[in-house]
Amino acid sequence: MKSPALVVDAGWVNGLAAIRSLGRAGVHVLALDHRPSALGFRSRYAQPVLTPDPQDEAAFVSFLEGLELEAPAPVFATHDEPLNAIARAASRFGGKFLYPFPSWDVLGRVQTKRGQLEAAEEAGIPIPRTAYPSSAEEARAAADDFGFPVLVKPSSTEGFKRRFLRQAFRCESADEVAAAYADAEPYEPLVQEVVPGGDEELYTLGSYVAADGEALGLFSGHKLMQVPPGVGTCRVGEAVWVEEVVQQGLALLEAMGFHGLSQVEFKRDPRDGAYRLMEINPRLWQWHGLAAACGVDLPRIAYADLTGDRPEPVSMNGRRRRWAITLWPGNPPAPQRPPYTDAVFSLRDPKPALVQVARQLRR
Repeated sequence: MKSPALVVDAGWVNGLAAIRSLGRAGVHVLALDHRPSALGFRSRYAQPVLTPDPQDEAAFVSFLEGLELEAPAPVFATHDEPLNAIARAASRFGGKFLYPFPSWDVLGRVQTKRGQLEAAEEAGIPIPRTAYPSSAEEARAAADDFGFPVLVKPSSTEGFKRRFLRQAFRCESADEVAAAYADAEPYEPLVQEVVPGGDEELYTLGSYVAADGEALGLFSGHKLMQVPPGVGTCRVGEAVWVEEVVQQGLALLEAMGFHGLSQVEFKRDPRDGAYRLMEINPRLWQWHGLAAACGVDLPRIAYADLTGDRPEPVSMNGRRRRWAITLWPGNPPAPQRPPYTDAVFSLRDPKPALVQVARQLRR
């Protein structure tokens, strides 16, 4: 019997893309989310499963313990909170789940910005100038040294975005730095220079690395538009192979002992042409659907490997192909030159797009 698969946090396009990838392959997909409005619940390929909010980690983990499955199931998290909760509780699940990520002793370090940046420095990979202050005064001093604007980022990201509706604070003055530090203090804030250049300078390695270290799927691309601009999430992306990005990303994952699904993001610094580390997302990221459109279907590759049907390694074949969230509530439409991959619209699975259009019209 083919194993089922869990897509955890199916509220947005990264979950929807995973549901479709697996469902089209004939996998029974359980779409888990704590919101009845989750976009992935509208897919014809998903069996909706309403869960407790992962912020209530004890209730969420207990719910997963009680799931009845016909076979061990690969579990694909699309956001950090459920990913971390599942990894921390893995010993409680026995053999119920199969994981496209390492154990918590490795993942826990990967899930801190400081751990990522320190590992990159040790591996000789460029990073932005960064300080790890222990007080607001030290944060102000670091910002003065770097020059404004600067970013105040959480090292520990769990809960930060949900609380502040952003990934970092962009600060134009010392007073703003002090205020941002105070807000971010529970999340181990760091101060970082703003690398020059627009959103189109943000480059990604998307990959699935097997437990023995072999890369079974490789994708490379860059963003063309973020929401919000500067520090946000991808709205338009383009496939482009950059060997330096691929090699630096793989070297960093190896240095951290990471295997599984991930996105490693860099920003090309126009001052010297270096690709500086922005972050590692050790899970399915927002625009992994573009990788699938370029022949690197990462959820399906991971599923096959985890269930004992290891595939041959593949690299992307769709250079310059684009992906976009054409309709985004509260923002103008962003159509691209055809052919491109829309994050929501699908002739074979039309209901999520109809729901998205209805939500757009209501606004």
